[in-house]
Amino acid sequence: MEISSAFTPQSGTPMSTRSGDFDPFVLTYLLEHAGLTVEQLNERLTRESGLAGLSGVGGDLRDIEAAAAQGNGNAQLAIEVFVWNIRRWIGSCLMATGGLDALAFTGGIGENDALLRELVCRDLDWIGLRLDRAANLRGAEGIISAADSAVAVVTVNTDEEIVVARDAYAVLTGIKEEKA
Repeated sequence: MEISSAFTPQSGTPMSTRSGDFDPFVLTYLLEHAGLTVEQLNERLTRESGLAGLSGVGGDLRDIEAAAAQGNGNAQLAIEVFVWNIRRWIGSCLMATGGLDALAFTGGIGENDALLRELVCRDLDWIGLRLDRAANLRGAEGIISAADSAVAVVTVNTDEEIVVARDAYAVLTGIKEEKA
């Protein structure tokens, strides 16, 4: 399994308010030429960047998609950058592993946003991936790829809070919960 973040969630795919990958010399440029303090720079990078900074309408993809549908060019750009980065990570994983058996969409956006899944999967028939549009639109957890797709596409509901709580419990007590 591969993920698209590194040392911090700042790196990788742009998120709601975090920029994702960028040239590290942007930081020194902003410190020198924009006169930002380190605290201001951290604020910009963690709360004013990513989808919110690109779109100008906030970091909630539902709001960005609504603005894009109304013709907001910045919102459209934010969606394009987000999708491009997800597809870039898929491509990186394809190269590293030599193929793809399944593509899972999870987390709030992945499991709930049919448009995002459609845009990410668009034109991936060259790897044998075919999305079942009706299944994708239903949005229920499960397989959303077409019956003849060589790559399974699935949505998986997550409960990230319970995973964190269980891990914290294990660290604090030394007791690991049995998995069912």
